[in-house]
Amino acid sequence: MKLFGLKRVYVFFTSILIFALHLPFVFAKTRSPFKIETVPALNSAVTKKVTVNSAEANIYDSLKLSSIGLARQVFDYAVNGLNYMKEVGKLSNDRIISIVDFSKPSSQKRLYVIDLKNFKILFNTYVAHGVNSGTAFANQFSNIPESNKSSLGFYQTSTTYIGKNGYSMRLHGLEKGINDKAYERDIVMHGAAYVSEGMIRTHGYIGRSFGCPAVAEKLHKPIIDKIKNGTCLFIYSPNKNYISQSKIIKHSSSEDWVYKN
Repeated sequence: MKLFGLKRVYVFFTSILIFALHLPFVFAKTRSPFKIETVPALNSAVTKKVTVNSAEANIYDSLKLSSIGLARQVFDYAVNGLNYMKEVGKLSNDRIISIVDFSKPSSQKRLYVIDLKNFKILFNTYVAHGVNSGTAFANQFSNIPESNKSSLGFYQTSTTYIGKNGYSMRLHGLEKGINDKAYERDIVMHGAAYVSEGMIRTHGYIGRSFGCPAVAEKLHKPIIDKIKNGTCLFIYSPNKNYISQSKIIKHSSSEDWVYKN
């Protein structure tokens, strides 16, 4: 009988001891499954942001755009503007971007058409500015009809037609007070005989337009066919008034957009 009682006591104290040994595990803080998920989620967000910036950096660097005269700042302005245009629904093709750099004289190839998706420079060629914007350099700009000056800023490329300058492409200026009268002014892309290296050899600069970004006759059709119908065209100058006033560069609200069609 005593042996049975001792056995019961032994079992009781053994149970107490086992329970005591497991107490730390019972009350220990369990790592939350939500916290485990949160860390990868945050890392993914950061990675995504870096990937976007890295992709743009890779385009600029891999295509060696600096070696053909396109400054990184100009490229960044253009791509940021394209992204904003895409965000507000102004692009039907965000793979192609066209950049005109009026910080350069017309004797230099200052039109860049880039395929962002396939990492290709499609065109790098000459482009004219308005006759009243300057001679070799474009340094005066206007949104006023009959000014015969170029207008800076972001444009949505549009449809094509056959006009007095042959095969041409309409442009819709998207910046209020800067280029929104482009359609009214008949500012279009077209071919022109005065955009030629012969003109550069003779005069030191190519001929000028009435404000249109005219290109060489031998290239105007392939360029237009590549960029027509809803791509981004950015005409740049290091003009302080433009940089300070551009709502797109500042990524302002969509209410500042003018062209609604």
